[in-house]
Amino acid sequence: MAEQHRPHRRPTSEAPDGFAAALRSAVRGEADFGPTARALMTMDASNYRRVPLGVLAPRDADDVAAALTVCQEFEVPVVPRGGGTSIAGQATGTGLVLDLTRHLRSILALDPAARTAVVQPGVILDDLRAAAAPHGLTFGPDPSTHSRCTLGGMIGNNSCGSHSVAWGATADNVRGLSVVRYGGEALRLEQRSAVGPHGVRQLIDAHLALLRTGYPDLPRRISGYALDALLPEHPGGPDPVRAFCGSEGTLAVVTEATVRLVEAPRARALAVLGYADESAAAEAAPGLLPYRPLTAEGMAADLVREPAGLPRGAAWLFVETGGATPAEARAHAERILRAADAVDGTVVTDPAGQRALWRIREDASGTATRMPDGTEAWPGWEDCAVPPARLGPYLRDFRALLAQHGLRGTPYGHFGDGCIHVRIDFDLLTSAGVSRFRSFSEELADLVVAHGGSLSGEHGDGQARAELLPRMYGSELVGLFGRYKDLWDPAGGLNPGMLTRPAPLDVNLRFDVLPKRPVDVEFGYPQDGGDFTGAVRRCVGVAKCRTETAPGAGVMCPSFRVTGEEAHSTRGRARLLHEMLAGEVITDGWRSTEVRDALDLCLSCKGCRSDCPVGVDMATYKAEFLHHHYRGRLRPAAHYALGRLPHWLRLARPFARLLNALARIRPLAATVKRLAGIAPERTIPKLATQTYSRWLRGHQGEGTHIASSSRVVHVWADTFTEYLSPQVGRAAVRVLEEAAGRTVLPPPSGVCCGLTYVSTGQLDRARAVMRRTLDRVGLLPGHPLVVLEPSCAATLRTDLPELLPDDPRAAELAASVRTLAQYLEEYAPDWTPPRLNRPAAGQTHCHQHAVLGDAAERRLRERMGLTGELSGGCCGLAGNFGFEKGHWEVSVACAEEKLLPAVRASGPGTELLADGFSCRTQLDQLAGRRARHLAEAIAEGLVHEREGGR
Repeated sequence: MAEQHRPHRRPTSEAPDGFAAALRSAVRGEADFGPTARALMTMDASNYRRVPLGVLAPRDADDVAAALTVCQEFEVPVVPRGGGTSIAGQATGTGLVLDLTRHLRSILALDPAARTAVVQPGVILDDLRAAAAPHGLTFGPDPSTHSRCTLGGMIGNNSCGSHSVAWGATADNVRGLSVVRYGGEALRLEQRSAVGPHGVRQLIDAHLALLRTGYPDLPRRISGYALDALLPEHPGGPDPVRAFCGSEGTLAVVTEATVRLVEAPRARALAVLGYADESAAAEAAPGLLPYRPLTAEGMAADLVREPAGLPRGAAWLFVETGGATPAEARAHAERILRAADAVDGTVVTDPAGQRALWRIREDASGTATRMPDGTEAWPGWEDCAVPPARLGPYLRDFRALLAQHGLRGTPYGHFGDGCIHVRIDFDLLTSAGVSRFRSFSEELADLVVAHGGSLSGEHGDGQARAELLPRMYGSELVGLFGRYKDLWDPAGGLNPGMLTRPAPLDVNLRFDVLPKRPVDVEFGYPQDGGDFTGAVRRCVGVAKCRTETAPGAGVMCPSFRVTGEEAHSTRGRARLLHEMLAGEVITDGWRSTEVRDALDLCLSCKGCRSDCPVGVDMATYKAEFLHHHYRGRLRPAAHYALGRLPHWLRLARPFARLLNALARIRPLAATVKRLAGIAPERTIPKLATQTYSRWLRGHQGEGTHIASSSRVVHVWADTFTEYLSPQVGRAAVRVLEEAAGRTVLPPPSGVCCGLTYVSTGQLDRARAVMRRTLDRVGLLPGHPLVVLEPSCAATLRTDLPELLPDDPRAAELAASVRTLAQYLEEYAPDWTPPRLNRPAAGQTHCHQHAVLGDAAERRLRERMGLTGELSGGCCGLAGNFGFEKGHWEVSVACAEEKLLPAVRASGPGTELLADGFSCRTQLDQLAGRRARHLAEAIAEGLVHEREGGR
């Protein structure tokens, strides 16, 4: 068992005596010193890990001041933290973490005339942009994490983003700051005001020559403290706000910021330019800047897994333009296209097309963490910047240095600003690999400096680069950084180890604490070499799962969007599993109640499998954990009742009418639900009085002769279709007979995909059920298997081969799975479906989105004249999840995010579609509306066509 491999580590030091009590008495916010809170904050999106003493969610600026006063009294360090997406380690620490995202997230004022906004540090960037958009305004800097990064974090890192060629870095867009120093003193920083605490002016005046000559001149210089902003000749006078931006929480904690808003173009166009290689693209970018584009982003072919409509070339520039009208924006982009010496190019004006292309770029911080062969790649040299005119030569030298060290990476980024992002396949698991990481880092720092660049061009120095700052600035200027820090923070309590007196870049690595041998697990984890630890390592912390609205058809992560709690995000759960394997903060291994509780609200929607840029599959990890957690122990009642649903439904089939009647007797139903662990608010679904299989045998007649094996089709008799909604199976049979001219073979008895056993972590039973199914299913060679229930199709496609990796029949069956629409498109391409010509609403099943894809369904609906989009996200019922006691509120809240509002807004005559039994049940029980499987809509259309042709 895996517990045999769990390391036994001495627990980390506890908070000083009396500290927790003193803190709680001084603040109104929540202070948590428990293992879950600490484990969630051990890492950001970097390679580093440090265990904090506790976490405080301050409610207001007074709470921040009170906390910093208590922390100074007890000599406890403080780490301010926003979205936790920092890539250099500056959002990790060993003291008290201030979680500024829970309460300090209000937009206090927005003045369209002055083009300013006043925000608290926990405001999500996209929330500010959404508030400014009705006024035609936006906040210029836009990192790829714009859907979850906070303004406070952007100020701390001096973040930039793809539009910095037009609107600059965060420091260019902040007008004033309210901050609190370690010890509790509040200060207000304004442009052209006092430069900071006592002594700062004297420090600057004493080192004018050094400050005037010590900084490279380039648009993306983020490294170190921007003390040159305090020079008397600085445009507009000394600017303490600009000097503070990029200080990484080492000087004071931001409690309020006044930021500049810029006019957002009414229309945008995107010129996509293809080049022979990335150096050619890099050399072309500076020549496009005189045309005043909004962006000049670059990436090479080794980052793009699929061409996705890109023009010819091995590298591309994404050059966005703006205008007052679409025609003006397009004309601007076409001028750039004509001026660019590109191999190929195109101009995209369709907003959906632009979003699809930008998604490739924005997801790069995640997709770049895996090389094309699946090898892991890591940050560490994520955002060096050189003068744009030097970018081409720098990239050639950079590639040569990678080759010299036997490393690989996929550069991309802000070519117009000379800033390059890259993930590199460092071996951070062995001492030899870590040694190479250090030597490469030292040589790359020298290379960047040789090209006149900055070690950080966007994400800050943190622990990843601060040690190397003397190579860029020299020891005298770095020493001045330390004296500046001391004037702000004499006790050294704010984010120690960052920027000044830094920890070495090769200590505190997040992987040091993980097991050195593979953990004994049940799933095969084929994408991670069979290693559960490797699967957990997939999460790099970019936190796309922390977005509070799912864009488009996105699913991940429904429980976080409902609760807003880090523990209920995919990243949070991955962090807890990481710490479970480490055994330092979470010490009970698979028996951990902390991990169990965090996974309890995971809907197993599999949304992260597709929506997470690195393909974290929390549904699988949850099933794995539950299997080990409850091995040899009593399980929750719902695991026996709902987890073994196929077994109970087989036994109940002969008594369907009686059981349906008894289930409508409220006292009796309430008792059954209580004993079965079912939410009392739920209604028990009715059992079918005639199963799908029995109907099919009667429909075809006993002893039906199949004339040709080429004219038959296998339709999976899933548990839900068989016992609860056989009308779906009947409709599918009629469609397949008429559309494809196929005879549906009667399903073998006793087959099951094992879905309910998997979702409740009963993996031994799931494996036994799956083996029995493989023994009985008897697919004809070369014939696909049509599966009507998306969750069962996803289980057969993924869980089956991953639980039975050594059985070749599992992979064969998985490869044969088709949805009805996929089958019709593949085997009846010339068939014309009936035209229904009405709007459609409803739900795309989350498993279909994540595993199967719904492109065939979309095309079929379009051919049928069904207009409109189905809801993305998750319906909230999610199989057994929404039926389990304690999940009612979350289940309803998930449905209220997209599905229920869309259905309520649908007009008369709208076709409500939901291929999943859970989705249909949720709509029936929460909205009183009956949705149908697509097969039912097609079958009805066929009947109407026949009747109309009489």
